[in-house]
Amino acid sequence: MRTCYCLSFLLWASTLHEVHASPSPQRTNMYLQVERVKGMPKDHGKALHRTKRGWMWNQFFLLEEYTGPDTQYVGKLHTDQDKGDGNLKYILTGDGAGSLFIINENTGDIHAAKRLDREEKSLYILRAKAIDRKTGRQVEPESEFIIKIHDINDNEPKFTKDTYSASVPEKSRVGTSVIQVTATDADDSNYGNSARVVYSILQGQPYFSVDPDTGIIKTALPDMSRENREQYQVVIQAKDMGGQMGGLSGTATVNITLTDVNDNPPRFLQSSYQISSLESAPLGTSLGRIKANDPDVGENAETEYSIADGDGADMFDIITDKDTQEGIITVKKQLDYEKKNLYTLKVEATNTHLDPRFFHLGPFKDSAFVKVFVEDVDEPPVFTMPSRLIEVDEDAREGSIIGQVIAQDPDVAKNAIKYTLNRHTDLDRIFSIHSGNGSIFISKTLDRESTPWHNLTVIATEISNPKQSTQAPIFIRILDINDHAPELAKYYETFVCENAKAGQLIQTVSAVDKDDPPRGHKFFFELVPEYTIHPNFSIVDNKDNTAGVITRRNGYSRNKMNTYLLPVVIFDNDYPIQSSTGTLTIRVCACDSRGNMQSCNAEALLLPAGLSTGALVAILLCIMILLVLVVLFAAMKRQRKKEPLIVSKDDVRDNIVTYNDEGGGEEDTQAFDIGTLRNPEAREESKIRRDVMPETIFQIRRTAPLWENIDVQDFIHRRLKENDLDPTAPPYDSLATYAYEGDDSIANSLSSLESLTTESNHDYDYLSDWGPRFKKLADMYGGDESDQD
Repeated sequence: MRTCYCLSFLLWASTLHEVHASPSPQRTNMYLQVERVKGMPKDHGKALHRTKRGWMWNQFFLLEEYTGPDTQYVGKLHTDQDKGDGNLKYILTGDGAGSLFIINENTGDIHAAKRLDREEKSLYILRAKAIDRKTGRQVEPESEFIIKIHDINDNEPKFTKDTYSASVPEKSRVGTSVIQVTATDADDSNYGNSARVVYSILQGQPYFSVDPDTGIIKTALPDMSRENREQYQVVIQAKDMGGQMGGLSGTATVNITLTDVNDNPPRFLQSSYQISSLESAPLGTSLGRIKANDPDVGENAETEYSIADGDGADMFDIITDKDTQEGIITVKKQLDYEKKNLYTLKVEATNTHLDPRFFHLGPFKDSAFVKVFVEDVDEPPVFTMPSRLIEVDEDAREGSIIGQVIAQDPDVAKNAIKYTLNRHTDLDRIFSIHSGNGSIFISKTLDRESTPWHNLTVIATEISNPKQSTQAPIFIRILDINDHAPELAKYYETFVCENAKAGQLIQTVSAVDKDDPPRGHKFFFELVPEYTIHPNFSIVDNKDNTAGVITRRNGYSRNKMNTYLLPVVIFDNDYPIQSSTGTLTIRVCACDSRGNMQSCNAEALLLPAGLSTGALVAILLCIMILLVLVVLFAAMKRQRKKEPLIVSKDDVRDNIVTYNDEGGGEEDTQAFDIGTLRNPEAREESKIRRDVMPETIFQIRRTAPLWENIDVQDFIHRRLKENDLDPTAPPYDSLATYAYEGDDSIANSLSSLESLTTESNHDYDYLSDWGPRFKKLADMYGGDESDQD
């Protein structure tokens, strides 16, 4: 709609009032402020003046979302300076000028070039100028105005979420708040009902309801049960225009879960259960499981099982499996089929977390009966006594019965039992057992002093089933009898001083006895009958298992008698009485004035004064240490000088001695003098072989004299055998000569066997001059001096 206000100058006041009413409140206020400033007295005596304004326009409003074929007309700018001759030019600047809003430069008409959306921008601030085309001067000051966009209902309400999740306990009262949903409308809430939202429920009735103004969802039915239905889907609608016809709407889905409360007791599916167990089941063995179902979940379904009654309450136990909420029946005491083979249990299942609000629903527990059948198994024999102590005198005769063990088959069959001893517990086989009746008897003599206790193991085995066996320990204590005589407790080194006085105590002796009488030991001491009146010493019994040796005269002499033997008889008080004789050796010693012993040997009187026994012992010890050191030093020095006979393993020699003289046969008695072989002076005595270094660890073996033997061949064979068995022989080949040359030899003897028998020393230094082929020989015989050193 086009509206043009062309007013004359005479109507300026009324026109100015309309112009002031059309801009925004800020602009109007500004005009008012300007007018007030200009109306203030500059001087208190001067008159006030009012500035004249020439702008004129309508109040500009524009509907959003215009869909017409033409551009939407906004309004017209006009000033009273415009004469209509086209001299003025209108210019528009600010929000959307030139793009959204277009102004006619000549007429001042403003049009909207595009569709506008109030939700994007609700008002636009623009500025207008009027310019003289000829001079380019502004005829009016630049002025600011506002274009407001009027709202239309073009936005539906939108929820903050598309899907909501909420929960509420089951059995809640009607009207219990569940969740609040919120929807917003982008339209202008100050203009009409476009933004007024009303909530309603499209799906979820009759279980839930919604407040139309606040969007709070509440329960609408009482006693809703989670066990019947747990999940609910509620659809909520939000509609603008106050819910009137033609309003826009949006929806949201609310998933509501009923949470569990303990409103159901546990219930057994059966009133009676049956389980079985072997009588040999170990304690704690699980026999079976039972379960009471509880429709609740979580801690509301936790159940505790217990045995409330029954004849098996002491024999069995029940525990709760926290993971499966089952009751596990276990063995509490050892079962015995022969004693009882059927037990009845009353088992109760009770909720552990109770809710007082639901006590009226009844007791939250249930009970059921469990029958336990005990099954028979083939059991091993059972001893009437698991262990036994037997006491027997150590003088009990072999073959005598000292006790008996009894075992029985606990099964109904009552199989026969065989008894044996575990020989690992009786390695000496001192005891035996009768296989039929279990009687234990002695097989060997007993000795309490060597073994006072015997720990045996008896094995009882079923004859029909040898795998079924049982062991029982038998402790045998050997009782003591008085079969050992008392003895002196130790060897006493007794001495008496030469200057001793009569009645002086020189020794206290005690006794020991291998026996162990029940009333303890009691010993008596006295001299042998033939020494009852002893001229030198006497025995005094102290009545405390000790006795004292007392001198009977004054003074003793080592020169006359340096040692006295005193036989002492020791008795015990047990039955039969045992006694023994112990001899005390009493030496006569020299003592100082205080009675301290100084010397007990008669030879000590001949030693020079000033050297005590300790000093002599120290001197002898030092001499022995020096001798040992000298011997060790000589042995080490000799070991360092010793050289091996064979330097290289390639040095292998064959020593061959050739005799070219041919004998005259058996009839030729002049060629060989057999008397030489029979000459006792010609036999070898401790001959040391030259081809072997002497070893001190081997003793030189002496042979029996054989010169009486007239058989030369037997003589040579025996010597050959002796050398073959000689451990000092070298490991390489060697030829030994066992015969001797005659007296008429020009070269005399070529053998070196007798070289050590002569007193003179031979000089073999000339061997070194014979060249390298004789170097080894020169080393062997040229080192005698160093060897002797």
